[in-house]
Amino acid sequence: IPAGCPVGIYVETNGVMVIGTGSVYGMDNAEYSPAENIVKSGDYIVSVNQENVKTKAELVDKINQFGSDELVLGIRRNNENIKVKIKPVQTSADEYKIGIWIRDNTQGVGMITYIRGDGSYGALGHGITDIDTGLLMEVNNGQLFNTEIISIVKGERGKPDEEQKIGQITDNTDFGIKGKLLKVPDYLSDKQAVEIASKEEIKKGKAIIQSCIDGQVRQYEIEIVDINKSDKGNKGIVLEVTDQELLNKTGGIVQGLSGSPILQNGKIIGAVTHVFVNDPAKGYGIFIENMLGNN
Repeated sequence: IPAGCPVGIYVETNGVMVIGTGSVYGMDNAEYSPAENIVKSGDYIVSVNQENVKTKAELVDKINQFGSDELVLGIRRNNENIKVKIKPVQTSADEYKIGIWIRDNTQGVGMITYIRGDGSYGALGHGITDIDTGLLMEVNNGQLFNTEIISIVKGERGKPDEEQKIGQITDNTDFGIKGKLLKVPDYLSDKQAVEIASKEEIKKGKAIIQSCIDGQVRQYEIEIVDINKSDKGNKGIVLEVTDQELLNKTGGIVQGLSGSPILQNGKIIGAVTHVFVNDPAKGYGIFIENMLGNN
């Protein structure tokens, strides 16, 4: 079933993700870089002295707990588990630091692309990447939440409302996120299933995207400008928004539209993934074959 309904996305990383390293000042006012050339951007810290850590708070607590003793960090780097030694620096009477920038969760908004009869879904059409490193985030736990795109406002940090939870995220891949819905949004209850088009069936010319921008799932006209059938990623379709109503509402393809299903001749052919930086009316789409894992 083509969806196009907006969801709030919350994911927790599989370990504490290292964004980068930096320097700290010790009690002696000297500058130290204890993690330099030891810990790398994109590493996931999973343990301290063989004690598991899952969150930033747990990692900070462990570092302070062991004080100035040399630490053995369990790290997952490029899908390999390694151990590194690092000596914290005392920065105040009861605080120790190892000079790293870290992250343990991220949030965002996107569109569910399709829902299957068993409640499984695919969304976004591209992976959730870390904003600083650009790397695909390793997801340990993730949820989808009911949301409505009214306007773009600066969000407050914190975990979303559990009562609004509608699904679980189990996979974060270059082709989108996947998981299982706990319930189908009300405004999709009357939508019918459609056939899946192979990339060979896609033609240049008129098509539509299905999206919910003002509380209702609607279809908007687009033009398929180019097709790269050999694309194994998420940019095989080049599209342009021609629907004046959508252009008036959003100016073209905005970030929250990622995952909106693309349909042509009554079949689902793909999903919107990226916008052209210099032309918001144009963007890329992923083949539905790639998204389903049939590439």
